[in-house]
Amino acid sequence: MPSPIEDYALLSDCRTAALVSRDGSIDWLCLPRFDAPSIFGALLGDPTHGCWTLRPSDDEATMRRHYIPDTFILVTRWESASGVAEVHEFMPMSADRTDVVRRVIGITGTVEFTTELRMHFDYARALPWVRQVGTETAPALRATAGPDAVIVRGVALSASDHVHTGGVTVSEGETRELTLTWFLSHESAPHPLDIEDAVARTRSWWQGWASGIEHEGPHREIVARSLLVLRALTNRDTGGIVAAATTSLPEDFGGSRNWDYRYVWLRDAALTLEVLITHGFLPEAQHWRLWLLRAVAGDPAEVQIMYGIAGERDLAERELVGLPGYRGASPVRIGNGAVDQYQGDVIGEVLVALEAARIAGLEESSFSWPLQRALLERVIAGMERPDNGIWEIRGEPQWFTHSRVMMWAALDRGVRAVREHSMAGDAEPWEEMRDRLRAEINERGVHEDGYFVQHYGSDEVDASLLVLPQVGYCAADDPRMIRTVAQMEQTLLRDGLLMRYRTTTGVDGLAGGEHPFLACSFWLVEQYAASGRERDAEALMARLVALSNDLGLLSEEYDVDGARHAGNTPQALSHLALVRAADALGGHSGRAADRH
Repeated sequence: MPSPIEDYALLSDCRTAALVSRDGSIDWLCLPRFDAPSIFGALLGDPTHGCWTLRPSDDEATMRRHYIPDTFILVTRWESASGVAEVHEFMPMSADRTDVVRRVIGITGTVEFTTELRMHFDYARALPWVRQVGTETAPALRATAGPDAVIVRGVALSASDHVHTGGVTVSEGETRELTLTWFLSHESAPHPLDIEDAVARTRSWWQGWASGIEHEGPHREIVARSLLVLRALTNRDTGGIVAAATTSLPEDFGGSRNWDYRYVWLRDAALTLEVLITHGFLPEAQHWRLWLLRAVAGDPAEVQIMYGIAGERDLAERELVGLPGYRGASPVRIGNGAVDQYQGDVIGEVLVALEAARIAGLEESSFSWPLQRALLERVIAGMERPDNGIWEIRGEPQWFTHSRVMMWAALDRGVRAVREHSMAGDAEPWEEMRDRLRAEINERGVHEDGYFVQHYGSDEVDASLLVLPQVGYCAADDPRMIRTVAQMEQTLLRDGLLMRYRTTTGVDGLAGGEHPFLACSFWLVEQYAASGRERDAEALMARLVALSNDLGLLSEEYDVDGARHAGNTPQALSHLALVRAADALGGHSGRAADRH
């Protein structure tokens, strides 16, 4: 059985990620990209689906762990009856290779470690061909399955029923280094790593990046960790920003709300981009803008709401029958059916983020403004269509108020680009459509009792309505927002945390329920702070920050009854919303030009 979701640590080289449990087991690793097939898939099944354990042979050994500050180098300190040792684990930052390093360091006494390696490639559908390729003094194991191969060095391993076991012993001052390196199976294995150089280079890379964080407000430590998570989920090569490192971790334990989040949602990536810009990272905006051009290239009518890490378009959703799911929560899915949905809010988020980049000083290139104009045409073309909304409902499309507001925001940013930033174009038609859309929203998106509704004709509210003041549609203390928040507090709060919407209404077309969505509660912090409810904002923020695991990581949702994380992890939307909430507590709410 896999560990609780909150027990996992993240390792990342900004191309892919490994999840390491508190018990010292790497239960999730896809090579060489976030969205590649897994080699270790025990997270979605059991050890037979692939894992790599490393822990003291003493079953009574205790542990505590931390990251080396401002890095993703994980240090786990094990204390056993015979001594103390540390395991330092990381994925080296490298231009041309993908490795996992597990470094065992003796602190006091003598500690014996046991390691078990279970390799099961291609989402546990392919057992590899394994052979010994090292020497007695430099043991190495090579495993090959189809196009992929890995070489494991540093420990002598013996096989029994597809499990390779071995042991290492360290005394005070001694170090043993275990490495796993991925490569294409038709090529020669890469040379052994210079571990000292890899540690220094990786530590310097992460800490160098973190040194650029600009944040003077509250909760600086977890804000910095959240920004690091966002960087860890951003591909170094392409600039694509994935929504999470995992697939199919359940929103409803035992239910079917299991989705693959290892892709680039335009909305989530734009929101991430805006947070990074706000905190001093303009080069990331340039990198993502280039990614956007490559992904969207062509007819704006063909724009998708999500893409692969390099801009791939074919993300068809399918189920894997070989993986039973996290603690039996099936199905396990790869790909995501939302790729074919129309979500009217998405381009608005992109244009709001690109405006933030413009205000921050990112110069327009020869393509950037034409791209934004083409995206505006896509918004205009979809004005008369209901959509699937920010939450990607699988029921009938609706006229979601949030989506209509984000279409308003897209037109508004187009107008402001021309009027305030002297970009080329005739703003008048956009201005007319923007104002007409505002009149429509004010008429059809507001309940007779004076609160904004989830969709036209509904009595329900939706946490996405908290975004309205963020993008400047209305003030946070607008009477309609005050009433909307009151309605949310009556219907969407569960033990003080905010649900996205009430699943019992059937609007999403899915069976079962879910747990409070962490990003929504952070949005509520921002709303409280911006509308004069500072004490409520601070109290809710403290509650939310306490829900992060011991390493400052957050998943998608939180199960208040089970006191556990739920959904894919670590979740970019949760972490970026945390940063925005901390900014709001420091007096900086709103988005870019709307911060006044």
